[in-house]
Amino acid sequence: MREPSVAVRETAAEHLEERQTDWAYSKPVVVLDVLWNLAFVAVAAAVLAASLGERPAVPLRVWLAGYVLQCFLHVLCVTVEYRRRRRDADQEGAGDGDFKLSIVKHLESANTMFSFIWWIMGFYWVSAGGQALSHDAPQLYWLSIVFLAFDVFFVVFCVALACVIGIAVCCCLPCIIAILYAVTDQEGASEEDINNLSKFKFRTMGDHDKLVAGIAAPVGGVMTECGTNPPVEHILSAEDAECCICLCPYEDGAELRELPCNHHFHCSCIDKWLHINATCPLCKFNIVKSNLGREEV
Repeated sequence: MREPSVAVRETAAEHLEERQTDWAYSKPVVVLDVLWNLAFVAVAAAVLAASLGERPAVPLRVWLAGYVLQCFLHVLCVTVEYRRRRRDADQEGAGDGDFKLSIVKHLESANTMFSFIWWIMGFYWVSAGGQALSHDAPQLYWLSIVFLAFDVFFVVFCVALACVIGIAVCCCLPCIIAILYAVTDQEGASEEDINNLSKFKFRTMGDHDKLVAGIAAPVGGVMTECGTNPPVEHILSAEDAECCICLCPYEDGAELRELPCNHHFHCSCIDKWLHINATCPLCKFNIVKSNLGREEV
């Protein structure tokens, strides 16, 4: 059985991946992506036109033309996918949506593989040409160097960002939740839905309390529901007496929130998560649908 903290972080990673896809195809990002690639195309076209008199020993013009082609293909894929997403958002259940999505994904994958192979060929040609290229074809040479260097920088940046996000999800999940809570639309549970959930106070149990209660097993503490008379209490084992989101043990007097699926967390941790995603980070139980079901009954 997986550790609860691992399950929570897997759920958070899935949520981040969904958010990443939504951000990648948001209007500002798509416009910036298209303009950026068209700028590469314009610069390449200008240099190719200005360097007609250059005679490189290796086919740099062919490589730059291939680079322009992959930029056009990327712009085409991004534009088609963006329009498909907008159409699906406006009109649910488009008939050919899945078919177009499959074509775009295959085309984008093929373009990515072509870009990788084309980069290797460009690096080989520039290396094989050596310093002679800077004299025989300086404009083509330096433009190829810039394009190759930019691709390396972009890959390194993406890998570094993925590593930072992965480390943050594993080691500092509350920070990720706080950032998502601050910068994203609140598409999860409403404040009313969250306030309807049971709230508890945590109390540690000393040796005397365990002796009075007749408990011999290791106990982490007691959850006492707020606003109930007589008080509703749950005894937590030492393993359960910690928040799976922040990985901190419950301290005496800590406020806890229990979901309908009986999973509990710090109020400060789970409330922000539920504002972003209305499901339990452990079992993915949807608290909004649960509330709707109880109201219908």
